[in-house]
Amino acid sequence: MSSAVSNTGAIPDEALWHDAFYRLGPVANPQALASHLRGWAEGLTGCLWVAPEGVNGVLAGSEPALAHFRQQLSQDTPWAPLFAGLNFKRSACRTPPFGRLKVMCCAELLPLSLPPSRNPLAGPGAGLALSPDAWRELLRQDDVVLLDNRNSFEFRLGRFRGAIDPQVENFRDFPAYVRERLPAWQAEGKRVAMYCTGGIRCDKTNAWLQNQGLEVFTLEGGILHYLAQTPDAHREWEGECFVFDNRIALDAQLQETGTTADAVYTAPQDAWRLARARRLGGKASG
Repeated sequence: MSSAVSNTGAIPDEALWHDAFYRLGPVANPQALASHLRGWAEGLTGCLWVAPEGVNGVLAGSEPALAHFRQQLSQDTPWAPLFAGLNFKRSACRTPPFGRLKVMCCAELLPLSLPPSRNPLAGPGAGLALSPDAWRELLRQDDVVLLDNRNSFEFRLGRFRGAIDPQVENFRDFPAYVRERLPAWQAEGKRVAMYCTGGIRCDKTNAWLQNQGLEVFTLEGGILHYLAQTPDAHREWEGECFVFDNRIALDAQLQETGTTADAVYTAPQDAWRLARARRLGGKASG
């Protein structure tokens, strides 16, 4: 099974790494898969979500422990085809990202508030995922709407230059934002370039956007993949990349910054996020 995890060379076995991955595809028995994932991830910390539409995961541990998990995904099980060619986005850790391992079954990986008959994964296509180089070229075009498919607190911390903040407080608010602006974009002949942290939010929405009559492009692997593959990412990227773990934020070289949860969750509606970050051990100044 191929992956995007880079060669760690002579880095000590005890070094701590964070791996993020997801795969959208039918899962016939989410409970059974969750049970296997829990066993395969023994010795790691993080979160694994399993739903009928796929798997989303963030794990932290030593390279040997993470390598063991990746190897288990490729074993001869009913789920091996689901994990073929999985892309792992890796970053180093100073702060332990998680306190324990959680494996959860859910009805939908990221609720989008669309009726079942309009499930975006059932659309005719998934949009065109662009490599970092192709993405950079697309951003130079004048007929492109650059859409940040994340929460506003993430956008405030860092973004691609020229990106639009949909100003949503929750992922399920995203379709309403698009519906309101769709007529103007279509009248102006606009194409949509959309990005998120690791790619899953774009994969959840791009087929639905196509069904609305838009030409949609996404950033393959999201911000994390772009920063890993682009040494001069600062040409298009400004600020820091928020991550949903105790490290809080990474710079353009995927190194943990000193940003605290207090500096991110500044809006009144995000007070519950700040309280949760403090409870779970995220960096906080208060």
